[in-house]
Order: sequence, then structure tokens, then C-alpha cells
Amino acid sequence: MISAAGADTEKKVMMILKVLSESYEPLGSIAIARKLEERGISLNERTVRYHLKITDERGHTQPLGRDGRMITPRGLEELREALAPDQLGFILEKLELLAFKTTFDPKTRTGLFPINTSLFNKEIFPKAIQAMKGAFKAGLCVSQLVATATEGQKLGDVVIPDGKVGLATVCSVIVNGVLLKHGVPVDSRFGGVLEIKDSKPKRFVAIINYGGTSLDPSEQYIRARMTSVSEVAKTGNGKILANFRELPAPARSIVEQVIAELKEAGMNGVYALGNTSEPVCQMSVGTNRIGMALLGGLNPVAAAVEAGIEVDNVAESGMIDYQQLVGFSDLPHKS
Repeated sequence: MISAAGADTEKKVMMILKVLSESYEPLGSIAIARKLEERGISLNERTVRYHLKITDERGHTQPLGRDGRMITPRGLEELREALAPDQLGFILEKLELLAFKTTFDPKTRTGLFPINTSLFNKEIFPKAIQAMKGAFKAGLCVSQLVATATEGQKLGDVVIPDGKVGLATVCSVIVNGVLLKHGVPVDSRFGGVLEIKDSKPKRFVAIINYGGTSLDPSEQYIRARMTSVSEVAKTGNGKILANFRELPAPARSIVEQVIAELKEAGMNGVYALGNTSEPVCQMSVGTNRIGMALLGGLNPVAAAVEAGIEVDNVAESGMIDYQQLVGFSDLPHKS
């Protein structure tokens, strides 16, 4: 049983992790104390430093010298689990925020858009590249453009830990963001596992509604080994990660235009687009609405996990500039 003092310590630790999770840069104890004060939580610098030692020991934060600390993927996971009862709908809110922050213009190929960050052990990264190769080649991804980073560098909001290599894949929310900039509201309904037959989308066999979860559906499906992305890449049959959106039917012409522009810029996230009020992948849509199935950005990473490679994923991990991307085929395929 946790004592009152222990519970109070854990509460303070969680508040510190929450502050760090919302920062795009490292924060020192003074900055953290000020941000806590803004939330009505009074902790002096010395007390913050004491609790940061705890988070460091647990691997929930990473010291970056004078710059301060950043929260680690393990810290983000701990924060999500600890706050889960209060965070139903957290993922939906996160998707909406990332869509709003998207500034990417497919015509000029400039601006920011959301990514997923996957962390691999440095020594097995070349093997992971080989395992993901088929999924990228088959187009089972939002884009064949990626970014990498080594320990101490950042991808989105994630600082790459010691001994790790980070891989950023384009998140399907880029479609939401670009459509939003064109005045088209997008209703993000769920993340799911989509059955593929003869290289065509057939039906969703598992779904998690965004409004009822505090964890990203794709991360959960990958952990549960519910995909067969490599098999789909080889044979055209199997199960992949996909997401489902709804849009106003009168906006269809704009949606088609945006899809074409994104494709021209190397973003191929839209897998299926339905007609007015007609089901898409056996999922019903509302009156005067159209359904849209998007490829999951983490499909190539799921293929690596299927090959027995360990990976830590942080879906919707922040924003990246288009200029930071390179083609997956340009990554070094040997150690």
C-alpha cells in the first residue's frame, strides 16, 4: 500500500513529467518550477531537482547538461499510464492539435507536419531497415520519405536516448492538417487493423475509437502482434494498420484535389475514398458524409516487429520540417 507521503511524491513526479511532455525543448529546474507555479503547484527549485533525480533513476527523463532535461519515451509511457483514467479522448485531442499545427504546403513542399518516432537499438538498425524495405517498396506507408537521428538529437518532441537510433515516419494526420488548411473539417473516428485481399482493402477487423482511449491504437496493435504487413507486401494478402476518417460530402472535389497534390509531393496516405453515405471497408458513414481510410504511418515499423526486432514507438510524436526528410531508399542499408 502506498503511503500518503509516497502518493504525494508520485503526484509531483507526474506533474513534472507532464510539464516536460509539453515542452519542445529541454527544461531546467527553474523553468519547471515556474511552469508548475503557473498551474497553481508550488515547488521550489531544490524540490524540483530532488524529484528530477527520481525521474532520472527511473529512466523517465534524460539529462542534457546545462540545457536541462527532456522526457524519454519511457517517461511518456509512464505518464500516459498514470493519467489514463483522466485522459479518455487524449489521442483525439492530440490528433486535432497536430492537424492545427500542420503548415505543410504540398505545392511548394515546405512547412511542418506530424510524424511518428520509432527507436531502435543502434546495432540492429541496419537489420530493421532490411525488414522494413518491403513495406516501403509496396507503398504500405504514408510516405517513403523519412528522417533519422542519433542519440541526443531530436525527432519531433522525442530526444533519442543513448544507444538508440530514431526513425521518423510521416503520420497520417498530415492529411487532416492539409485538408483543414483548405477549410475541410475531418472527423477522426478510429484507428484499426485493415484486412487486405488481392492488394485491395477489404474490411476492418479491429478498431479502437479515438474518443475512448488514452493510447494510440497503432502502438497497441503493434505490441499485440496483430499485423502481417510483410505478408501483404509480398503477397497482397494480410493485415495492416489503417485509420478511418469522415468528411462532409460537398467537400469531395476539394478532398480529391488535396489527395492529388499530396501524392505529387510524395505523400500517399489515402488508401480508400468512398462515395456519399456509402460504406468504406465495410464501415458505415453518416448521411451526406464520405468515408476515408488512411494508411497507418507505422506500417513499416510493424513489419520490423514482425521480424522479431525490438522497437519503442511514440506515435504522433511532434512536428518536422519537410526539408529534413530523405528517401527511405537513401538510408545506409549496412552497418
